[in-house]
Amino acid sequence: MLNIGKLKVHSPFILAPMAGITDLAFRLLNRRFGSELAFVEMINCRSLGYKGKKTKAMLASVKEDKPLGVQLLGCEEEYVLRALDILKAYKFDVLDFNAACPMKKVIRRGEGAALLKEPKKLNRLLKLVVGNTAAPVTVKIRSGWEKNSVNAKEVALYAQDAGVKALFIHGRTREQLYHGKVDYEVIKTVKRALEIPVIASGDIFSAALAKEMFERTGCDALAVARGSLGNPWIFKELQSLISKGPAFERPSRQELIKVMLEHLDLCIQVHGDRNGVVIFRKFFGWYTKGMRKVRILREKVCRIKTRKDLSGAIEDLLYL
Repeated sequence: MLNIGKLKVHSPFILAPMAGITDLAFRLLNRRFGSELAFVEMINCRSLGYKGKKTKAMLASVKEDKPLGVQLLGCEEEYVLRALDILKAYKFDVLDFNAACPMKKVIRRGEGAALLKEPKKLNRLLKLVVGNTAAPVTVKIRSGWEKNSVNAKEVALYAQDAGVKALFIHGRTREQLYHGKVDYEVIKTVKRALEIPVIASGDIFSAALAKEMFERTGCDALAVARGSLGNPWIFKELQSLISKGPAFERPSRQELIKVMLEHLDLCIQVHGDRNGVVIFRKFFGWYTKGMRKVRILREKVCRIKTRKDLSGAIEDLLYL
C-alpha cells in the first residue's frame, strides 16, 4: 500500500504525466492493464490561468479514470494561485508540482528543472500550493541541474518542509535530459533522508530494471513514463514482480493488433474522428518499434486520415 496523504494506492506502479501522451484515451487503456494511479498531461499554470480551451481539455476525465493525478508547471505565484483556483472545479486525487522538466522552453521561463537551482523558491511555491488545495501535494524533481550541482537531497528536504506528501525523483540531472545512466545512489540518499514516500523514475522499461531500482534505492514506488509508450503490457509485467501468479509473457502479434485497434477507437471517442486518427498515428511507431519490414507501412500511416484506412494498416501488421 502506497499512502500519499489521504490517498491510498494498492499498486506501486504509477503512470507518469507525459506531454502530448497521457490523455484520457491513453490513461484508460493503461488502466485496463493495471495502472492504478495515472496522471493527466503536464498543465502549465499560465495557460490554465488564461483558461485556454486546449489546456482545460487536458483535464477531461470520466468516473473510470480514478484515482487521478494532476501535475502543474509554473514559477510565478500569481499564476500558480490562479491555476489552483480553477482546479477547484475539477475532481482529482493528488496534485503534483513539476520541478523536473528539462526542456529549454520550460527552463527559459524559470520553470521545471530551473527550480532545482533555487530550492528556497521551490519551498515557497510548494507551501503556496499545499496551502491552497485540498488534495495531497507531491513534487517531482531531478538529481540536480548538472553533474557538479547534484542537490537532490537538499531540494527534497525543502520540499518535505513545505508539506508535500510524497516526492517523485528522476535519477538524472537536467543536463543529461534522458541520456546516460540513472543515478541510483542519489535516489537512495533522498529516500534515506525523507520521512515521506519516495517514487523513483528513469528507465523503467522492464521488470528487471524495476527490480534493480527497488533493490538499489529502497524507493516506495515507481513512476512509469517512456516504458509505457506502445507498451501498456508494462504494467502487467511489473505486477509480476510482486504477484504470485504465472510469469509474464509478451503479447502475440494478434493481441498487439487488438490493443492497437482498441487504443485507436479510444482516441476517436475522446478526440473525434479526424483528430483521433491523427493523434493515434504517433503511437503506431511506438507499438511497432523493433518490428522487421515495417518502415514502408509506417510511412503510409503518416498520411492516413480515416479510421478505416488506419485500422486496415494496423491489421496489415499480421502479414509482416
